[in-house]
Amino acid sequence: MDEVAVITGASAGLGVHFAHALAAEGHAVLLIARRGDRLDALAAEIRARHGVRAESFPFDLSRRDAPAAVVAALAERGMTANLLINNAGFGASGPFIDVPVDRQQEMIDLNCTTLVGLCHALLPPMIARGRGGILNVASTAAFQPGPWMSIYFASKAFVLSFSEALHEEVKAKGVRVSALCPGPTRSEFGVVAGTGDTQTGTRRAAAPEGVIRAGMDALNANRAVKITGFMNGVMAQSIRFLPRGVARRAAGAMFKRLTR
Repeated sequence: MDEVAVITGASAGLGVHFAHALAAEGHAVLLIARRGDRLDALAAEIRARHGVRAESFPFDLSRRDAPAAVVAALAERGMTANLLINNAGFGASGPFIDVPVDRQQEMIDLNCTTLVGLCHALLPPMIARGRGGILNVASTAAFQPGPWMSIYFASKAFVLSFSEALHEEVKAKGVRVSALCPGPTRSEFGVVAGTGDTQTGTRRAAAPEGVIRAGMDALNANRAVKITGFMNGVMAQSIRFLPRGVARRAAGAMFKRLTR
């Protein structure tokens, strides 16, 4: 069985950069996202540029059967996961009652339910081998409530809390678990979420290469949480010292303005 890095949300944004960065270090990769044409092109590029095995698996990861489908895809390809990069996710902005409930549920399913399911499915073989790693992509949004992006902020708070707990459970078993918490990053996220044409969504956004490097370094060092960017770290940690009402109103004022 070939040991591979499983990368979700691999067809765009951070997922593409994770794929190249891991392949450059010699990791074979299984790329997962809905857009098969992009995945096939990326897999071919990785094979040509890095000389490692790269396979694509087009699949809608918001489906409840996603973890079982990923396990089956690995088995069919003679692969086993030694790394899992849970990068797939999206946001939606606007008043809670204006965002269709089906869209909200899809966000919870992708950002939380599938992430947990993949960890549960792929972690036992890592523990059995006494090595492996899971990097869950959270966000600085995880540290506070986010009016006008309420479900997205709540989903990332879940990812952060879950990742920290899992880190503690498996750290003595040779498996590393880290939560990566980037701030605004140049990607397609803002376009999908509805904040892409704002200053926060573009000019202040970090380059993805630095975010990827920070996440991989954190996972290699088995750091439970990595916030990227000095000011992002200051802001995220300062929330602990503010009354929750102040933090809530500040976030609400910003995101209400962004979603108009």
